[in-house]
Amino acid sequence: MAKTIRYPLEVLERAVRRVVEHREEYPSEWSAICSIAAKFGCASETLRGWLRRVERDAGLRPGSNSDQEAELAEASSTDPPP
Repeated sequence: MAKTIRYPLEVLERAVRRVVEHREEYPSEWSAICSIAAKFGCASETLRGWLRRVERDAGLRPGSNSDQEAELAEASSTDPPP
């Protein structure tokens, strides 16, 4: 199983901002993500996940945002077992 690495919030924000600012300079969004992830020392899939979460939180992509996911997690942890 892969080791989970936690990145500081500042790294996450800078990497996502870099993808958003420079994605037009690459032939595809994925190539931008791969290139920028390598510069930040994280996996491309990790950066893609961060980017998608930011897009959902901003309402640019369908799906539940971070606040909704936190509420669901809190509700399920306080529900008594059946």
